[in-house]
Amino acid sequence: MTFQITVQPSGHQFSCEADETVLAAALRAGVGLPYGCKNGACGSCKGKVVAGAVQHKAHQQRALTAEEEAAGMALFCCATSDADLVIEAREVAGSSDYPIKKMPSRVAAIEKVAPDVVVLTLQLPASERLHYRAGQYIEFMLRDGKRRSYSMASAPAADGPITLHIRHLPGGLFTDQVFATMKERDILRFEGPLGTFFLREESAKPVVLLASGTGFAPLKAIVEQMIALKSTRPVTLYWGGRRPQDLYMDALCRQWQAELPHFRYVPVVSDALPEDAWQGRGGYVHRAVAEDLPDLSAYQVYACGAPVMVDAAKRDFVQLCKLPEEEFYADAFTTEADLAA
Repeated sequence: MTFQITVQPSGHQFSCEADETVLAAALRAGVGLPYGCKNGACGSCKGKVVAGAVQHKAHQQRALTAEEEAAGMALFCCATSDADLVIEAREVAGSSDYPIKKMPSRVAAIEKVAPDVVVLTLQLPASERLHYRAGQYIEFMLRDGKRRSYSMASAPAADGPITLHIRHLPGGLFTDQVFATMKERDILRFEGPLGTFFLREESAKPVVLLASGTGFAPLKAIVEQMIALKSTRPVTLYWGGRRPQDLYMDALCRQWQAELPHFRYVPVVSDALPEDAWQGRGGYVHRAVAEDLPDLSAYQVYACGAPVMVDAAKRDFVQLCKLPEEEFYADAFTTEADLAA
């Protein structure tokens, strides 16, 4: 059974099957609904059902509360229906410019940059190129149909490889493989590009980049893209970790600050030990932003990392720092443990 979905305020329409999620149908039709994780954990695809009704597959309570659902809100990545719908969502311009495709890649390098983080470099076939926007991610296709998502840490390049920052989660189906058995020249298959987390190049607003842990990866790609574009927009990167070793590319960020007149770097460490001899900022990284920039009304914020950090940042920046909600862009990194919760 096929039914029709109408998006307000754009008026775009697309067809959807009864067993298909609203987001999957939109992606198939090239309609740019916002999304991140695609599995009901991050809340990026949240929108309103104006007419009709949806049923939700399993999702996290923090992504869509019972109160929000009762008020007509929906997570389109896990919402299905069996009748026509009218939904309200802010479409993302340019999100469907590059086709999503499946392709093989060869492991070119595995570099350990912290006790629990590696930089994985993938070489694409000579005849292939992955067109994407800095900030987007790919999904590895594993055995038994499982998938794992990682943001690209390198800006798009004509012939360059793709790099990913992968943190080891002990017991993880994919990360155990990366840290224990994966070797150079192994073949990995992935699908991409995915996600609507990328730099809005049409804006001239100053930018705050906010990362925790390996949430730095897509922000690194965004900085590199701005360098390639010769952008003069002011950029401040706040990167938080529990200990200094978690800021595994601190030297690169300091190099950017030294060489780029419009770039500022603020490292923040929340749980430094005496032997770390940390002399920089402490506490939660999003609070450092609020302390330095109590008025964010003229800014754009791009936040990436743990869901708890992303949620707290959005709440505090919008409520306390006057950031327009539509200028907060986020990619919350969710793990299998998050999904199991």
